[in-house]
Amino acid sequence: MTEIGAPAPDFTLPRDGGGEVTLSAQQPKAVVLYFYPKDDTSGCTKQALGFTELSEAFAEAGAVVIGVSKDSVAKHDKFIAKHGLGVILASDEESDVCERYGVWAEKSMYGKTYMGIERSTFLIDGAGVLRAEWRKVKVPGHVEAVLEAVKAL
Repeated sequence: MTEIGAPAPDFTLPRDGGGEVTLSAQQPKAVVLYFYPKDDTSGCTKQALGFTELSEAFAEAGAVVIGVSKDSVAKHDKFIAKHGLGVILASDEESDVCERYGVWAEKSMYGKTYMGIERSTFLIDGAGVLRAEWRKVKVPGHVEAVLEAVKAL
């Protein structure tokens, strides 16, 4: 689990386009780390498009945006190509990053329970310390709220 003011759990994951992304390698930039349930679903697409639309503002504020789901790198590549996304997408398909950030949770839909990613965002400063977290995120207005928090670092 995560704790505000503590070092964020480091990781290295495969990313879109091949290669890997390592959290600690982003320093001294801040990182907006967002976890989302599934590529190419309506809420996840809106969220990714929101981060893409404001990607220049995040970069100007000194932050990198990384999205994480359990989808494969191949699915991430298709998602990016289909929607013209401009954020890094990392695959936690065979890792435990979702569990370490406490976003792998029991969910329910239509009376059935299942395990899935709880839409969550974490703001990590340039020293690798967790500064803010948003859990059970609702997409409307979220990206703008995260950008304001980045600017306040």
